[in-house]
Amino acid sequence: VDPDRFAVAAATVDGATEGVGDLDHAFTIQSISKLLLYGLALETWGEDVVADKVGVAPTGESFNAIVLDGDRNRAPNPMVNAGAIAITDLVPGDHVDARVDVVREMYARYLGRRPEVDRDVWASERRTGNHNRAIAYLMLDRGIVEDRVEETLDLYFAQCSVLVTTTDLAVIGATIANHGRHPSTGEQVVPPAVARDMMTVALTCGMYDYAGEWAYSVGIPAKSGVGGGILGVLPGTAGVATFSPRLDSHGNSVRGIAVFEELSRAFDMHLFDPERPWYSST
Repeated sequence: VDPDRFAVAAATVDGATEGVGDLDHAFTIQSISKLLLYGLALETWGEDVVADKVGVAPTGESFNAIVLDGDRNRAPNPMVNAGAIAITDLVPGDHVDARVDVVREMYARYLGRRPEVDRDVWASERRTGNHNRAIAYLMLDRGIVEDRVEETLDLYFAQCSVLVTTTDLAVIGATIANHGRHPSTGEQVVPPAVARDMMTVALTCGMYDYAGEWAYSVGIPAKSGVGGGILGVLPGTAGVATFSPRLDSHGNSVRGIAVFEELSRAFDMHLFDPERPWYSST
């Protein structure tokens, strides 16, 4: 990956887009996919079924920590790897190709096209994903996931290897911000209640073990990925996205965080800032 790539994009809920930098450069979505798969699981199975498998509590641990909720026998939240694998296990289908199609169709509703998968990255993650295998087999032992671990892991690696642009991420953010309705096509991608739950978990858990600092300094729902992307959601207003591959110790984009911090200060984007332009209902 070229470490000097950089882009910033915004998409409003009425369909306008703006951006600067390497907007046409495609990169793998990685952990940002966790937010979208969480929405798919809620839409498909409902809140009660999903809550039996995955909680919503921040862990304070790294995204790949082997940590489970012992009291409820479930993964801690859907934004860490354990929770994301448990969510991916809920994707319906009789075999991996059918389940990949379900995921690609979900992406198509957000993007307006069926996305490509970076097959080299997919294959690499298959070869090197033994830590995630350890997490998944522990969850199988606990009865959290079904007895199809390798297939679910293959699907998990595939969902993370989907190629997107920074503008794509901004449009996804705008769709969630627009209560689940796509700003250009008008399609209801996810129900409003699901979009609400997605934004809530993004705010509390979306930036790995940096989530508390992010909520304090930036104050908007967001999800990062080790591919260098950050997706931010301004409820009822817009999606904002950045791309820059250099990561910090948490796995978040260094320049992406800096951009969001500056945007939040300059434009009063913090959810709890009474001066933000989109605070009132008028």
